[in-house]
Amino acid sequence: MSPKITVIGLGYLGATHAAAMAELGFDVLGLDILPEKTDLLSRGLAPMYEPGLEDILRRHVVGLPESSGRLAFTTSYAEAAAFGDIHFICVNTPQKPGEYACDMSYVDSAVDSLAPHLDRPALVVGKSTVPVGSAARLARRVAELAPAGEEAELAWNPEFLREGFAVEDTLRPDRIVAGVTSERAEALLREVYSTPLAGGTPFITTDLATAELVKTAANAFLSTKISFINAMAEICETAGGDVVKLAEALGYDDRIGRKFLRAGIGFGGGCLPKDIRAFMARAGELGAAEALAFLREIDSINMRRRVYMVELTRETLGGSLLGKRVAVLGAAFKPDSDDVRDSPALNIAGQLHLQGAEVTVHDPKAMENAKRVFPTLRYADGATEAAQGAHAVLHLTEWAEYGELDPAVLGGVVGARHILDGRNTLDPELWRKAGWTYRALGRPTA
Repeated sequence: MSPKITVIGLGYLGATHAAAMAELGFDVLGLDILPEKTDLLSRGLAPMYEPGLEDILRRHVVGLPESSGRLAFTTSYAEAAAFGDIHFICVNTPQKPGEYACDMSYVDSAVDSLAPHLDRPALVVGKSTVPVGSAARLARRVAELAPAGEEAELAWNPEFLREGFAVEDTLRPDRIVAGVTSERAEALLREVYSTPLAGGTPFITTDLATAELVKTAANAFLSTKISFINAMAEICETAGGDVVKLAEALGYDDRIGRKFLRAGIGFGGGCLPKDIRAFMARAGELGAAEALAFLREIDSINMRRRVYMVELTRETLGGSLLGKRVAVLGAAFKPDSDDVRDSPALNIAGQLHLQGAEVTVHDPKAMENAKRVFPTLRYADGATEAAQGAHAVLHLTEWAEYGELDPAVLGGVVGARHILDGRNTLDPELWRKAGWTYRALGRPTA
């Protein structure tokens, strides 16, 4: 008989994981302490935009027409403990206010709330991104609080989801990492992931600490690669080079590869920025601060790109932003997402507004979230509406629909034909032929 699964924390990671586990054939109970979130999911609606997620929810949520009935939701830890054999912890681990360190209060609270109800053999599986050493501490806590004692085990199974591709990454992951302390825990996780394993997904068994480090090391490496090409963009800007051509040439070297070599306004979102800062903080606690000192510069390069885009806009507009109309295309930190957490696009829009520009923002999915963060900005229902009378148009999130804009049509509504490509994905020649001044970070002006 297949194990029953609970998923604790129904945000971006948890909602996706719960739905995917039901899609893989398991009976799943999702738990969140916010009734409004469980109510929303119980209607087959996702709490955030993620392509394909609501389709899966509608296929499996109890009570919906033609549903398998394998997926239900609760706010009760007692109910979750009674239901599940395997409990996935998927709660948020944000950055502490005013610090680089990770806030573990949500993870600690989840474990402290669940463990006292574990009166039979169970496996608690952490998926949240946590500082190395957390899993060992939490394993001791589970054994201490659970009536089942050491038969309530803990394992660590980090997530590697890409927003916009989270459903695919859960159902068909490129690897599965399992930090375990027993053969039983490994066997249970192999059973949970039997479908992707049968499809050839590698299964990597590690100790708890290594499993924690895999996620933070991966994010540190990706951040480094992005900031490297943005540092090269800074050199190109002073030397007259073209960072897009430079990245293309570098990408042919299979030791380097093409992915994450697109220069622009840098990375954002709820993972990379806070994870590299938490990694630095943890290294300092472990007495190994020098090992990750380079990440401070990675973070600095990334944040500089936002400032440079503001300055490039000012330069394009003759040296002053006061009273100038600026259209910002994009608010989410990346396309196919409504996530505006630490979004470079929205941050730049806010800086321009604070420095005197009249900023109008459009985004296909993130408008409501953006309004909550920056209610003083103007918002438009479409790219063309946002560009009405604009003295400059900034392309800051690479949504596919922005790449399909007709420069001639857009040129008919703007006040001046200036396009600033913060993602280096538009065709410069196409825009220049339509009479636009095309500017981008790390690329020649002419």
